[in-house]
Amino acid sequence: MMRTRPLKVALLGCGVVGSEVARIMTTHADDLTARIGAPVELAGVAVRRPDRVREGIDPALVTTDATALVKRGDIDVVVEVIGGIEPARTLITTAFEHGASVVSANKALLAQDGAALHAAADEHGKDLYYEAAVAGAIPLIRPLRESLAGDKINRVMGIVNGTTNFILDKMDSTGAGYQEALDEATALGYAEADPTADVEGFDAAAKAAILAGIAFHTRVRLDDVYREGMTEVTAADFASAKEMGCTIKLLAICERAADGASVTARVHPAMIPLSHPLASVRGAYNAVFVESDAAGQLMFYGPGAGGSPTASAVLGDLVAVCRNRLSDATGPGESAYAALPVSPMGDVVTRYHISLDVADKPGVLAQVATVFAEHGVSIDTVRQSGKDGEASLVVVTHRASDAALTGTVEALRKLDTVRGVASIMRVEGE
Repeated sequence: MMRTRPLKVALLGCGVVGSEVARIMTTHADDLTARIGAPVELAGVAVRRPDRVREGIDPALVTTDATALVKRGDIDVVVEVIGGIEPARTLITTAFEHGASVVSANKALLAQDGAALHAAADEHGKDLYYEAAVAGAIPLIRPLRESLAGDKINRVMGIVNGTTNFILDKMDSTGAGYQEALDEATALGYAEADPTADVEGFDAAAKAAILAGIAFHTRVRLDDVYREGMTEVTAADFASAKEMGCTIKLLAICERAADGASVTARVHPAMIPLSHPLASVRGAYNAVFVESDAAGQLMFYGPGAGGSPTASAVLGDLVAVCRNRLSDATGPGESAYAALPVSPMGDVVTRYHISLDVADKPGVLAQVATVFAEHGVSIDTVRQSGKDGEASLVVVTHRASDAALTGTVEALRKLDTVRGVASIMRVEGE
């Protein structure tokens, strides 16, 4: 039987995403009612600038007092799309205290304080859903949290930031330098005026923390994620990658150790073979590759940002939370029973591509090879070219720990015949 009394929704934030959420709630009202089993009503919209014209939103619903809105007591669901740590954290916990469930797109807050937010939701018997926090419209959180709940996930590796993927794809396809590609991304609206959060990997690191926590049933905070940006990637790196049959992507990688006793989470640029599905992800698109015991390899692909795609994920969560509300139930909360330790980056084992500027004279290769051997790093291939007394030496290793590779590079810098380390790039996906 259809319930006639509407479920009331408070919207915190009415920017690109929030305005799309409000629009879809209005234009698809009949469909949402049919899918949920009750009407949903936009009961209030909290904004910072109330005088701005917001098409399709009744001005009487607009308020600058977000705290009063979430405290009303008649609100069933609070949708938080304002971002940042505060006041979002306080508003979400206040919403739980006053009887509302929460749908959020706030990756930074969830990566930093996800455990505390889940605890607050559990304490008050409310839902906390956040599909939109990681990969825009791509269904990812719910498949990991529900569809694969009976499986053992070993690795989650993906492109989770559209801005960086657009820049790297442009560098790969046109030969452009980093700054030139960034300028184009900015002109097209893919990059913010200050792109630091994207290009330095902060955005992807927050998403990696969320993914690792869900995949491995372990609390992983933002501080646990190794982060390395992509601003030092050059056209020469792409040329080297192409010689190896690879391209370069900024990857978020969450993986379980071979013995299953620990996990790691990291974000950094990496060479990836052109044969890997992630290598073909172009432009501002996102994709996540999941490897598990029973399901094997799964790929999730689609638009990872933007008003409409992100609003799609928010509305999907809203429907699920409203259904739970009608059934007087809650969906899955935090699963952190495994409590696996998060290993430091030094323990991560992978392959490496190292470019060295060296003196072009006999014995240099032997010296370099000796340093690698002394640090227990096995060499796979070596390529040397040069003239006029200077040379470039490219070494590709077999799998080695990050700690061993770091020690190797430090020792190489001390050789008189090594002029400098031009670049170090990890090789993933093999």
